[in-house]
Amino acid sequence: MMCSRINFVLKHFYKRPTWNCRLCSTIPQTNERDPAPFFFDRHVQELLTTLTRVNYEKVFAIRRDGTPLEVPQYSFMTDEELQKARAQIGAKAKRRIQMPPVVKIKSDEVEVLVKEPELQGCEQHNLVFTDISFGKNNRSRLIVIREPNGTLRQATCNERHRMNQIYFPINGREIHTPQMFFHPYLSDLLDRGEFEFILDRACVQFEPDDPEYHRVTKEVYSYVYKLNKLDALRSTRHFGPLVFQLAWENNIDKLLLELIDTENIEEAGALVRLYHALHPDVKSAQETIHEDMELIKVYAELDSPERYAISNAIQRYNKMQKEKKKMEKGIMKAHGLIDDEDV
Repeated sequence: MMCSRINFVLKHFYKRPTWNCRLCSTIPQTNERDPAPFFFDRHVQELLTTLTRVNYEKVFAIRRDGTPLEVPQYSFMTDEELQKARAQIGAKAKRRIQMPPVVKIKSDEVEVLVKEPELQGCEQHNLVFTDISFGKNNRSRLIVIREPNGTLRQATCNERHRMNQIYFPINGREIHTPQMFFHPYLSDLLDRGEFEFILDRACVQFEPDDPEYHRVTKEVYSYVYKLNKLDALRSTRHFGPLVFQLAWENNIDKLLLELIDTENIEEAGALVRLYHALHPDVKSAQETIHEDMELIKVYAELDSPERYAISNAIQRYNKMQKEKKKMEKGIMKAHGLIDDEDV
């Protein structure tokens, strides 16, 4: 529910075409660009949803989060009622896999309001002043710090987080960062494969632009990708941001090979299109290609550092498709469905 509200606010804040966000024709450095306008683009969202590969059994699997289990209900339905029920389940699944937003890390530069050395020594500790007026937004709420040396400044990200949590607590969020997000506890959770648990917990504890949120999520994504544990996050709300991060960092080849080897060519094509959407100046993005396999070939030839590995994967895929067609014709012939001339 909290991620839904955050998505709504950020989506409208960054609601502008992605092609207006670039100020020159050259590709800027990845860490200088803001990913939010790209992430909230409708076409990019569609591609990420395709790559998530929604599996209802996994989306609606029982979770150990303390939520009481509901007693299953069985009923007879007409075809029309069945179609309506399926549409409702589809909408519910879509809400469950709603992706956490990917935005730029918030700058922690402290704005000094005034320096008053005549107040130095009046207090031994920082004094925190927080505007707790009704209707204020936690992100823009006025929070200032008076230091012992007389300096009056805006609060840092960490100070703002703690003050907001004290006055306006969010259920499940702690004032101080839990130890589970630091090593060796984080390493233990990763080794146990608790990827979704870590990411879900990070969404509750941190804001999407918090440096700690970026640190934790990137470490999980890196671990999952390095050990090829992608299926652990596939069909969850975190797979889209993972793929977005890979494409943002020009690191899609390993995932592309996996999609080709598992014969998910539509998803492989969606991955290349996502890469083109985030990096519109690459060579393969200049070609207008609609067929998935041809798009993958052009990407491999012009932009991929794993050109030969992808070409070999495509050859294996084509060979497998030919063998499948040959087998299907053999089965049909054995059942007398086709003549020898058609084989």
